[in-house]
Amino acid sequence: MGFDLSSIQGTVQKYAEVIAQVSGVDVEVVDKKLYRVAGTGLYAGDINQDMSSEGYVYKHLLNTGETMIIYNPGEDSLCSNCPNSSNCQETIEISMPIKVHEEIIGIIGLVGSSKEQRDLILQNEKLYLEFVNQIADFIAAKALEQKEKESNLSIIATLDSVIDYMEQGVLIMGEGNIITKSNENAKKQLGVSTVEGKTVEIIYTGDELNNTSEYKMIIDNKEVFIMGEVYPLGLRNNQYTSILIFKNIKTIHSDLYEMTATHKTIDAKNIIGSSEATKRLKSNIEKVACSNSTVLITGESGTGKEMVATAIWRESDRRTQKFVAVNCAAIPESLLESELFGYVKGAFSGADPKGRIGKFELANQGIIFLDEIGDMPIYLQAKLLRILQERTITRIGSNQVIPIDVRVIAATNKDLKVMIETKKFREDLYYRLNVIPLTIKPLRERREDIEELTNFFIKRYNRLLNKSYNYIKKSTMELLKNHMWRGNVRELENTVEFMINMMESDGVLNDKTLPVDFFEDLSTEVVTSNNANIITPLKELELREIQKALNIFGDTTEGKRKAAMSLGISLTTFYRRLEEVLKK
Repeated sequence: MGFDLSSIQGTVQKYAEVIAQVSGVDVEVVDKKLYRVAGTGLYAGDINQDMSSEGYVYKHLLNTGETMIIYNPGEDSLCSNCPNSSNCQETIEISMPIKVHEEIIGIIGLVGSSKEQRDLILQNEKLYLEFVNQIADFIAAKALEQKEKESNLSIIATLDSVIDYMEQGVLIMGEGNIITKSNENAKKQLGVSTVEGKTVEIIYTGDELNNTSEYKMIIDNKEVFIMGEVYPLGLRNNQYTSILIFKNIKTIHSDLYEMTATHKTIDAKNIIGSSEATKRLKSNIEKVACSNSTVLITGESGTGKEMVATAIWRESDRRTQKFVAVNCAAIPESLLESELFGYVKGAFSGADPKGRIGKFELANQGIIFLDEIGDMPIYLQAKLLRILQERTITRIGSNQVIPIDVRVIAATNKDLKVMIETKKFREDLYYRLNVIPLTIKPLRERREDIEELTNFFIKRYNRLLNKSYNYIKKSTMELLKNHMWRGNVRELENTVEFMINMMESDGVLNDKTLPVDFFEDLSTEVVTSNNANIITPLKELELREIQKALNIFGDTTEGKRKAAMSLGISLTTFYRRLEEVLKK
């Protein structure tokens, strides 16, 4: 292991002097390279000398590892090659190895140079041997301690060098959880300029996410939630007892958000359209953007509800925070709860063993967009209502209550009032969500926007498909402007993409580039028969007229009111008949 007695030379010299005083003889200590590390009497002035040219007995001991006693120095066979063998001044010599784990790291030599000293050693030989052996153990223990200290210092130096380059926060703590060392990322994530010398309290919350433990850290009376692990260092150093490697929970949220955020964003002023309905929508977005109140966006499928939600976000004072979108209709009912609220390790059978952070927690400080809210199961609606009221969440499988600051924007293409009447949507949740109602008119009710949107999509797909667009015929544009657009802006965009693909090399968009099904009459007509013998049931005629009225006036609340008036029935009766239409 490379033990160096010179690193504890002062201690070795003190032990040599102790032996000399007790034994009454001269003492020297050499290392395994035969350099004299300590000496008394005759050897006191020759410390740090190389003895390799004369230490014949020591060389032999290094090979055998056995304690040796030379009773007649100069005459012993081991002394035959010594240049001073015929004129040796020594009368007796004891050589004992210093060992660490069976490795010889040095030798203690007791040398008598007079008859009295020789007689003294011989009289107390066993006692001297036990005493010197004890001293050898002391020196070995000190050498081992020094080696461990050097190793620890090396480990600490390595730790100090490495942690500065780690992306995670790192705190090294000593006894009493006093912070000894930190890296820049730790201070950045904790929002402080210095932490060294401060006491930190680390409390395990009991939750585990992403295979990492969650802790509440208290420092300077400030609470911070982190994900990480505490590791004991096992060093004999009171200043380096444990190391914490962590990430602030907010940093983890940001990392997850960067990996999952795929939404397109747009400012309110960039929403395309000059119709009165679109102008009014833009104005309302700007008015409500900086509020914290919940928003309910209603409109048919394809009208751009998520676009409006992101426009509110971009105009709001939360624009620098996260926008998290959840499609309640796209996630299986059994998974929606865990997706929204998250769960901890071992929360339920079949769950990801790492645990997962929920969308509400991920959106903290920002906005969560709950699309297709009408498809949320009734039992989850109760949980959502409680969250909106209490502003706290609890992960599945956890007892920890997490405060959240999230603005909720919901959207649906369904008539929630009808769903309330049929007990499919909670009335209390509806009023909690519908604080700020925003309705997006269907495209057929804002035909002034169709030409602008068409030109916008032509430019987009001409660029994406690397085509050479020239112009669109007026008659074709008129067809587009007069179409029913049941799929709204989404259907218009798909139609334009198809047209660009079908465009000839002259770059002209005409009727021939339109999809075949564009020319099919998609409106529901009342089928009448010229056969006087065939009678159409009144129920069927009624349902057809209701559907026809919806196609004309639209699927919005206002559209339904107008449809009911045109049919000469009350709005309640209309909703009841509409429920029958929906069941067909």
